[in-house]
Amino acid sequence: MRPFDPRLLRYATAVRGTLAAGGLLALLQTGCVIAFAWLVTQLVVRAIAGDGLAATSGLFAMLVLVILLRGVLGWLADTTAARGGATVIGQLREALVGALGRLGPRWLSARSTAEVTLTVGRGLDALDGYFTKYLPQLVLTVLATPLLLGTIFWQDVTSGIIVLATLPLIPVFMVLVGWATQAAQQRQWAALSTLSRGFLDVVDGLSTLKIFGRQHRQSARIRSVSEDYRSHTMKVLRMSFLSGFVLELAASLSVALVAVAIGLRLLNGQLDLSVGLFVLLLAPEAFLPLRNVGASYHAATEGMEAAQSAFEILDADRATAVPPMPPASPPGSRRDTAPVGLTFDDVTIEYDTRPVAEHFSAEVVPGELTVLSAPSGTGKSSLVAAALGFVPFAGRIAIGRATDAAGRRGLIAWAGQRPGLVAGTVASNVALGAADPDADLVNASLRLAAAAELDPETPLGVGGSGLSGGQAQRVAVARALYRMRAEDCPVLVLDEPTSALDDATESRLIELLRGVTAEGRTVLVVSHREAVVAAADTVLTLEVLSRVP
Repeated sequence: MRPFDPRLLRYATAVRGTLAAGGLLALLQTGCVIAFAWLVTQLVVRAIAGDGLAATSGLFAMLVLVILLRGVLGWLADTTAARGGATVIGQLREALVGALGRLGPRWLSARSTAEVTLTVGRGLDALDGYFTKYLPQLVLTVLATPLLLGTIFWQDVTSGIIVLATLPLIPVFMVLVGWATQAAQQRQWAALSTLSRGFLDVVDGLSTLKIFGRQHRQSARIRSVSEDYRSHTMKVLRMSFLSGFVLELAASLSVALVAVAIGLRLLNGQLDLSVGLFVLLLAPEAFLPLRNVGASYHAATEGMEAAQSAFEILDADRATAVPPMPPASPPGSRRDTAPVGLTFDDVTIEYDTRPVAEHFSAEVVPGELTVLSAPSGTGKSSLVAAALGFVPFAGRIAIGRATDAAGRRGLIAWAGQRPGLVAGTVASNVALGAADPDADLVNASLRLAAAAELDPETPLGVGGSGLSGGQAQRVAVARALYRMRAEDCPVLVLDEPTSALDDATESRLIELLRGVTAEGRTVLVVSHREAVVAAADTVLTLEVLSRVP
């Protein structure tokens, strides 16, 4: 990531206000620095000239006011940066979560869940160092350094030339050290991603590992990955300390050159004391913002690396230009529930130029149980994803007059192959996303999903742990049924809803789904189970073109 990536302005509008406030405060702080140097110079010169305390009391009062004002401005700058950073991080996280929702499960399936989670969570949190330390110093450098350098030139051209000649040494060292630091930070971020993925894989498969008695072998792997991350972290810290030493050395030598030149000219009588002391006080301040930028760069590198990953996701979402999902209707709201069908008209879906469904046309009519059946991996779920707007396609998909992705999503209640349960209760998973869950509707949805035996208050762990595969599958179906009832969705789409059910439960669920079709709803079930196909009023098939990986 560059020192300031313009994409921040695109994805987080609060950056503009933060930059404007930071720039104004930087100008005021620079004015205080110049005023402080001038007042101290005047006090020293007048004291040497023999002026007493009474004659310089006004200057002392002004100096105290400048010191207090400088402290207040510093506090305001820190507060503005902290609040602005928190707001920007919140906007980026909101944009990122929205982008992930629009990109859909097909896009996510090709990425590491652990890495995406790391970017949304800790990665964006690490941007706090960028906004509270690095960016304010960057703004201060851009504004303060030219003003201070101009003031030095105005007072003493020779000192200005020395500062101007030595000032670029700090950016040169910053660039050289920054390249090495960036490479080390990228390796550290990769090591952290590997650690996250490895740990998640072990936790996810721990039950299987215990069954086969292999759980102890994973401890050595986790220990090795953790040690690799520790090693990369220490390398980044060593570079941070080294760069701080290099920048301090370069700045100190530059100020020393200015001081020697001023001292020699003062001895020769070529320079007035007031000018020499004023310039000598300003010289360190001219180098300070650049030194602080280099020092704070390391505190921001992890967040900057994570921001790069976040921008890649946001750019991918921007490139697809999928319309946002409309907000859910509040409980009790009604919409036009006139029966409408789901139409596929000459739909073609390709992945990497390989067709998985080609010229598919079908009409899923209301009041019938329609089953889309084909061998696994032939594109059945891809057609569902296309109807939901998660997969690009050629052709036309419509629900009534709704042909856009956002319109179709608002009319579909859907349950996928993976239950997608979260930690909470059964009820909170059934009513997921509802602002005011309806307990009666939760119970009715569970009964309609052949899961009446489940207590809605049963607590679930991460990923819905605590339920069997079949129970989790029925809770996912109940969630779709809850949305169908709560938002009057005319179309119900279920993807392999009985793959983990026994024959008796499968038969009961099929009969309950027939009750849904009797209401005039449009029901599409994706399944290759014989019992589901046998119960269908209409069976749609797909020609095997290319297996979906």
